[in-house]
Amino acid sequence: MEAITSYKLPKSRACALVNMSVSQFHYKAKQKDDSFVIQEIKECITKRQHGCPMITKMIRNKGHKINHKRIERVYKELLLTLPKKVRKKLPKREQSLILQPLQENICWSMDFMSDSLMDGRKFRTLNIIDDYNRECLSVDVEISIPTKRLIRALERLKAQGKLPKELRIDNGPENVSHELRKWAYENNVKLTFIQPGKPTQNSLIERFNGTCRRELLNSNLFYSLDHARELAAEWMYEYNFERPHSALGNRTPIEFKLWRASLLESKSLAQKPSGVGVGMCF
Repeated sequence: MEAITSYKLPKSRACALVNMSVSQFHYKAKQKDDSFVIQEIKECITKRQHGCPMITKMIRNKGHKINHKRIERVYKELLLTLPKKVRKKLPKREQSLILQPLQENICWSMDFMSDSLMDGRKFRTLNIIDDYNRECLSVDVEISIPTKRLIRALERLKAQGKLPKELRIDNGPENVSHELRKWAYENNVKLTFIQPGKPTQNSLIERFNGTCRRELLNSNLFYSLDHARELAAEWMYEYNFERPHSALGNRTPIEFKLWRASLLESKSLAQKPSGVGVGMCF
């Protein structure tokens, strides 16, 4: 342009000096009207917010042949970009050995399961067992079990005189919350977290979950939440008092607890000095 205005050169010669065609010199970019694209995007997000790939599919399903780059450009200009989900960084977890406690209420294991009612509604179960005799302490059935309901279940067991010294759990959002940490600190309960993606480090509750899945969840149809709670309570009683456990010498959890109690009592009587009580040999 300076060669044409200052040196009065013809357009063809000035374009040849800068290696440009005359048509390129006269070209003016056409401003596209994006009002139609804006309207289509707004219709797609009237009910709920969608990402750009989903909006592109919805617009094309209507039969509009619009380039996905154009939709993405307009989507960004409207400042509709959804924030990326940042995965919460967990602290480093160390593997701990699973040892069978010598007494009850030393270490508990806890986990969640899910199933659905006949009407399609999902529900969750909170499973808690005592590692000492595999006794099932809780099978709470709720539509949702946030941290507050989890603490409520632990408080109910506490009111029954049951409270562990250690609680083995995974890294779910309910378990890593500050509320549960506060409750554990106030009740002198140690929270032992397994490593992410290592369910075998909580093998006792996983073994229980398999039994619960086969004998309770997969074997029954649940017509309502109360019906599911009723069946869970019946199965919990059967599991603790009637069902033999191979890891307990084919005893039920309650039988194993009574057997160990009588065994310890006989040992304590055998260790008493002569003349005090009745001595028993084991």
